[in-house]
Amino acid sequence: MVYRRTHQVVKRLAARRSAILSAARDAAADGGMAAVQIAPVAVRANVAAGTVYRYFPSKADLISELIADVSRDELAAIRRAADAAPGPSSALAAAVTTIAIHVLSHRKLAWGILAEPVDVDVTASRLACRRDISGELATRIDAAVRAGHLPAQDTGLAATALLGALHEALVGPLAPANLEDPVKLRDAVQTVTLLALRAVGVMDARARGLVVQATTPAKALVGA
Repeated sequence: MVYRRTHQVVKRLAARRSAILSAARDAAADGGMAAVQIAPVAVRANVAAGTVYRYFPSKADLISELIADVSRDELAAIRRAADAAPGPSSALAAAVTTIAIHVLSHRKLAWGILAEPVDVDVTASRLACRRDISGELATRIDAAVRAGHLPAQDTGLAATALLGALHEALVGPLAPANLEDPVKLRDAVQTVTLLALRAVGVMDARARGLVVQATTPAKALVGA
């Protein structure tokens, strides 16, 4: 007789996997990707190290899935914010604002997702993460172009350039410090959003209005 997992068993297994990923996310937020080690993550998740290996056969698997998990949460937040905006230009502003606040909400985690050196190969997961976010930005730029709000342009290239600028400005080696202050954080988000809108062709006065109207989303990278 073939064994079939009951609904409760499936639910319990999914909850345990989620707890492990949440523990890995918290570890990365506290200490970067270097802190994502099997044994400490197991302690945080209140499971045995062997249990972690049952779900994630290697550290590379765990970190790769962590990157994918954070990316899915960020992408969902970007879409929610953009979809709630009243028009394509404001949707683009909302998307950029959401990316900026997610990056700034936990900079160690964001840097770990993007570029922190790790001793295992997670290149594919990192590329997929960037491709998904860039693709969403390209969709929003394209909608604004088709509505006549932006000049015709290579939307894929524009989206990639914007994403690179956001990451470099907010978590790269030259990123400003002391952004834990809510006022400084808000100012940084508004500055990069204004820069992004100007870059794709929004006239300055209109860009400033969109930035002021954009809602700053709640911080949601850890525990999202």
